[in-house]
Amino acid sequence: MTKSEGHEARRTDVRVSIIGGHRMGGAVIQERTLTVSLVGGADIDLTDVDIPDGAEIRITKLSLVGGVKLRVRPNVRVKVGGIRLGGVSDEGPSEPGGPTVRVDAWGLVGGVRVERD
Repeated sequence: MTKSEGHEARRTDVRVSIIGGHRMGGAVIQERTLTVSLVGGADIDLTDVDIPDGAEIRITKLSLVGGVKLRVRPNVRVKVGGIRLGGVSDEGPSEPGGPTVRVDAWGLVGGVRVERD
C-alpha cells in the first residue's frame, strides 16, 4: 500500500556508538527507535510524549554491556522482551487498552529499569 492510500510510512530512528550510551527524550522519539552500542546504555525519557491510547512505541536496544533506563507517565504500559543478563524493574499498570511502550533489550549484561513520573 502506498502512502497516498492513507497509510503513513513508519519511520525508525537509528543511533549507533562504539562506547557511550544514548540519551533520548521528547520530540526526538519516533514510533520505532533502535540504539546500538558495544558498551553503553540507553536513557530514554518519554514523560513529555503524549502517546494516544492503543498506540505503541517500540524501542530496541542492542549492546554487549548496557541497560535501559526508561521514564514514562503512570498510565503507560511497558512490555519488555529480548535476551539479556539483567532483570526488569517495573511496577507499572497492567490494564490493557492504554498507551504501550515495547522495549526489546538484547545484550550480555544490562537490565531494564522503568520509572514512572
